[in-house]
Amino acid sequence: MATYEDAYETFTNEMNDMGMQHHEELYHAILKSLGNTIHDKDANLVACSDKEELNQVKQDFLIGKLGMEDSPRLDEVLTQVCGAMGQSNRTKHRATFYYLCVAILNKEEVFIKKMGLPLHQTY
Repeated sequence: MATYEDAYETFTNEMNDMGMQHHEELYHAILKSLGNTIHDKDANLVACSDKEELNQVKQDFLIGKLGMEDSPRLDEVLTQVCGAMGQSNRTKHRATFYYLCVAILNKEEVFIKKMGLPLHQTY
């Protein structure tokens, strides 16, 4: 994706296509935390069929960024997000994947606080 705006539009369209509303500030915070990876075709996607990648998401994002304790619940969340985004969907964007993990784990405020942003609206 060429620009941040393009990335944001793609990711919000993805949420809309799934019939989900989103908290705009949280979504921006997640996009910004991903830095340049949102522009890299491979790094910007999550492959649910790759157990190593899912483990990396668990370690780096769920445990590292959200401060969760390692537990079977985290694996259940990853499976749930993979299902919600569609098993046959080969373009699971990382920002949307992370957003859904945050929502399922009810960690919106923790993530927004880490990014220094206020929580203005609910979704």
